[in-house]
Amino acid sequence: MSDSAFIPQYPAGEAESPQHQQHDIVLTRIRRSIWKIAFATLLLMAVGSATRVMNAGLACPDWPLCYGQLVPTQQMNLQVFLEWFHRLDAGLIGLSTLGLTGSSWWYRKQLPHWLPWATTLALSLILAQGALGAFTVTELLRFDIVTAHLGTALVFFITLLSIGTILLPVPQSPSPPVSQSPRPPVPQSPILPLAAAIFVYIQSILGGLVGSQWALHQCFGNSELCTVMNSHIIGVVPATLSCIAVIFMLWRNQNSPALARKLGLIVGGLLIAQILLGTATFKLHLQVEILTVAHQSIGAMLLGTLVILTSLLWRSNNLNFADSK
Repeated sequence: MSDSAFIPQYPAGEAESPQHQQHDIVLTRIRRSIWKIAFATLLLMAVGSATRVMNAGLACPDWPLCYGQLVPTQQMNLQVFLEWFHRLDAGLIGLSTLGLTGSSWWYRKQLPHWLPWATTLALSLILAQGALGAFTVTELLRFDIVTAHLGTALVFFITLLSIGTILLPVPQSPSPPVSQSPRPPVPQSPILPLAAAIFVYIQSILGGLVGSQWALHQCFGNSELCTVMNSHIIGVVPATLSCIAVIFMLWRNQNSPALARKLGLIVGGLLIAQILLGTATFKLHLQVEILTVAHQSIGAMLLGTLVILTSLLWRSNNLNFADSK
């Protein structure tokens, strides 16, 4: 397996050829498009969270239009705006993903062979997400569909992040002095950050169940659905411990890649923020909407950072393996 299976790389002296320049231009456009869609997806999830906590999920009673209009100007208020904007952002993401997939197949000869298939997977996820969004309205916010809607959005989000990370330019290591032998690469296993990402994903789904069933209110008010709420609280333990283990793994080894160490710091900061926000939302019984939205958004960012780290280490290990052959 060669490096080009992941990212096209060219021997020294050939990078300026017209063909290679065209390859670089296409790859850069694709990569930028992926990161823009990923950011829009994070915004979409934040707006979706705000739509739920503001009881705006059915502010537009029909689908895909809102009160039978593209822009319901007469009915527009905060709740209608949240639901309408959520649909608008989702539609733009769907069209952007369709364009991304089409471009990947059109320029497939100039791109890594796996990329068109990966973007096709992303397109299938956003189509499934659109269908779940429709069912969310037509089934009157049924909790299992709402949770599946969130879960699919997160899978789409981490799929884009994985693709975008693998397509990042490979940094060139500086040549060591002649008197020194090259330092052997220090492999960093992606298994631990992958496990942390899985725990955080499960915790996000449990949080979605708590929100879609209003389990916190039900438990405090009627002693119902406490199992759902307690499952989310217990889920904090494996998610937190695995994130701490990732940070320790990266910082105990001084030869860890600089970008990976920075991502470890980001994981630590997001983890602290997430614990504080979770505690605040619990203590305040979800009465402060902005805290609830921030709690879900920071959780998605923590998941995304772990996925980027996992993809980065996986790519680094594969490139090191290819170089050693």
